Amino acid sequence: MKKALHILLVAALQVILLSACSSGGNGGDTPSATNGAGNSTTANKPGTQESAKKVELRVMLGQPRFKEQFEKYFDQFKAKELAEKNIDVTIELEMPNPEQAKQVLQSRLASNDAPDIFDVHANDLATYNKAGYLEDLSSQPFVSTLYESVKNTVTLDGKVVALPMESLSWGYLYNKKIFADNGITPPQTLDEMKAVVEKLKANNVKPFLLAFQEAWVPQLMTALSLGGIVSSEHPDWIDKMNKGEASYKDVQDIFNIIDLIMANGTAKPFEVGNEAGSTDFANGKAAMWVQGPWNAETILKVSPEMEFGVAPLPVSNNPAGTMINLSTSTSLVVSPTSPNKEVALDLLNYILDEKDSSAFFEGLKFNPVSSVHHYEVFPWVDEASKYVEQGKAYQDLKLPNGVTDEQAKLLQSYFTKELSKEEFIKTMDRTWAAAVKNTQ
Repeated sequence: MKKALHILLVAALQVILLSACSSGGNGGDTPSATNGAGNSTTANKPGTQESAKKVELRVMLGQPRFKEQFEKYFDQFKAKELAEKNIDVTIELEMPNPEQAKQVLQSRLASNDAPDIFDVHANDLATYNKAGYLEDLSSQPFVSTLYESVKNTVTLDGKVVALPMESLSWGYLYNKKIFADNGITPPQTLDEMKAVVEKLKANNVKPFLLAFQEAWVPQLMTALSLGGIVSSEHPDWIDKMNKGEASYKDVQDIFNIIDLIMANGTAKPFEVGNEAGSTDFANGKAAMWVQGPWNAETILKVSPEMEFGVAPLPVSNNPAGTMINLSTSTSLVVSPTSPNKEVALDLLNYILDEKDSSAFFEGLKFNPVSSVHHYEVFPWVDEASKYVEQGKAYQDLKLPNGVTDEQAKLLQSYFTKELSKEEFIKTMDRTWAAAVKNTQ
């Protein structure tokens, strides 16, 4: 009996051992393994960190002067995305020169090689949206935080299609010290501007800085002069141009202020680009520069203590035409074809992050655009805002696609006298008509 019991116990023990061996291999149902020290580990042990998902975003911004700020902010986003969502984001940031940025982008879009995120001027949003290049962003969290006036500039057919970054109130820049030293205040008519020019010249001060190496800079003269003339004297001009019922001849008075600036500017403008122009202006080489406050960061890097103002450009002897331009320029959009749309939308919303974006926008010297922004605005913003409060402002004109670029090129040729005023007018009339036809 004892012998039989002994045999039974031995048999039971063998069954147990065999069972244990068969369940301990890598192919068993229990997810266990053996580490290098021979100790058993559990692959799905609670608290074990899974490998981060790797995502690459392609971002194109025609803002190379802000490369450092964007790179730093994107690094913050990558850390946040990794910590909160365990997504390891790589951002391929491309920042073409503003002169070529639109052409580079359009070429990329036409070849079905759209960046995940890219920037568009708010005035061009309708064109890109019609072509199907813009994601509907209406349901994104950032939308509810936008100031209504800013939100309207990126809304099409009731849908928000972009995140606005640069909300601007701009005119020309002037050196406050030079103005004070010469007893000058910003002129409000064309004749007053002529008097300011003569007084500066009499005191051996160059009235205007000219930086024509990049066509978009001198084109700002056309933007402001056209805006002032159209808004005060020809409010239906754009509608008539779109119908083929008007001409640039109707607004040729834009050349009055343009000619005055060109005749009283610094030498060799085609050797001076935007960066060099910012340095020259910061160093007091001219009293005025038809350039926007978006250059503030570059100017103040050169001369941190410099005081400059923003004033409306006189375009006639009617003070009503001396107006500040209100616009949204840089706007960020998401491509509908992005393979990583979820992460792209995360980045877009982070641009208006409640905690981090105030410091980012303040560093860029941009105006607040959202209720999440809490920082002190700059003196030139307050100055421009006073004109706006007085009703001396207009909404940035919306010109057909390609018109602004053509104006820029022609203005350079006009300065070198390779192109007459009449030729400018004829060419722009043809360019406008062709642009309208292309959209039909």
